[in-house]
Order: sequence, then structure tokens, then C-alpha cells
Amino acid sequence: MALFSDSLISPEVAKQIKEGYTIRPLHGGDYEKGFLDTLGSLTSVGPVSKQQFTERFNYIKARNDTYFTIVVEDLKSGKIIGAGSIIVERKFVGHIEDIVTAESARGLNLGLDCAEKNVPFYNKCGFVQKEVEMAWYIPENETIKAKL
Repeated sequence: MALFSDSLISPEVAKQIKEGYTIRPLHGGDYEKGFLDTLGSLTSVGPVSKQQFTERFNYIKARNDTYFTIVVEDLKSGKIIGAGSIIVERKFVGHIEDIVTAESARGLNLGLDCAEKNVPFYNKCGFVQKEVEMAWYIPENETIKAKL
């Protein structure tokens, strides 16, 4: 089950994905395909059970006009190697967030948000640094439900 319709991903964007990979909406079964492991390459995810993942997926899917998480899947391994989210706020802006590439897939030109050491690479590609990113992480010994 997909988070949103595949038709919302531009064919032009899909064509830019290298052969052997596909870009698509997050699926309910992506827990088993390593989605959270890939997300863990960006930030501390903490312990999330399959049930918690499914509950959160269903919550997001029920709000399918707000949250759009895409993934890049390695078709050979069946693993999620990249992800990103678009959050559409009901004002005049949206946010692209949580762009991540699994460490095993770095160098395939799939990422945006980066570590400080990668800034020169993105500058070379025409990106400019904007503002400062901040994060708050749920301590690993706490469950997600405790904070929601």
C-alpha cells in the first residue's frame, strides 16, 4: 500500500533516476526494506517496532494531502537507499525535509541535506547554504508514543 499515488511523482524526475533504481511513494512494507535504517543515516531514529511504523504510516496516509514521503529503492537488493519528505502546509509554503541517502549508496547523486564536510560538493553543484538546521531527538530508551 502506497502512501500516495505514484502519479504525483513527475515522469521527468523518475527518468533521472539511474537504471536499477526506482523512485516511488513510501509503502507500508518499507519497514522490512530498511527505510528506518536509511533514515538513521540522517538522524537518530530510535527503536521503532513494525507495529509503531505501521501505526505512523497509517496516520500519515490518513492525511494524504499533507505528507508525501518518497523513497529510492535499489531494485537489485530490494532495499530503500534514499528518502525524502514534502510537507505541504496549509499556508503558502511547503517544506522538503529529511533528504537522506544510505551510506552504502553515497556518491550516486541522490542526496541534498548533507554533513558539513559535504558542503563544498553541493556548492559546486550550484546549491547555497541557507540558515542553520536544528533537531531534537527522542532519547533511545524512550518510545515514540511517549512523546506524541
